Amino acid sequence: MATVPDYRWRMAPDGLATRRQLREMGLRPGGQDVVAELQRPRRRRGPLVAYLYRIEHAKPVHPMTPGRIAALAKAMRARRTCPNCRTDAGYCIPRSLGMCVTCDDIRRERSA
Repeated sequence: MATVPDYRWRMAPDGLATRRQLREMGLRPGGQDVVAELQRPRRRRGPLVAYLYRIEHAKPVHPMTPGRIAALAKAMRARRTCPNCRTDAGYCIPRSLGMCVTCDDIRRERSA
């Protein structure tokens, strides 16, 4: 990859956007190469880097199909289902716990 210009935070020229900014506009990079980097300095670690793309070459996002909607709903349902009690917790199960908060509270009470 050829070297690309670097811009400081909030100093990028008009016509360039990050992936997140493109998504807010209903666009995607569409296979184009990175045209610049945006760098935000940090004191203790290296700078945060965001890649910039040309807005004029961006393409519209693919529309959600019924199959993609169903697959996303199935994945989210799996993230909400507690593996212990097999109920829908109503929120995404914390990976740090591996179970719903209620089951974790019961587990902690039994071990105390």
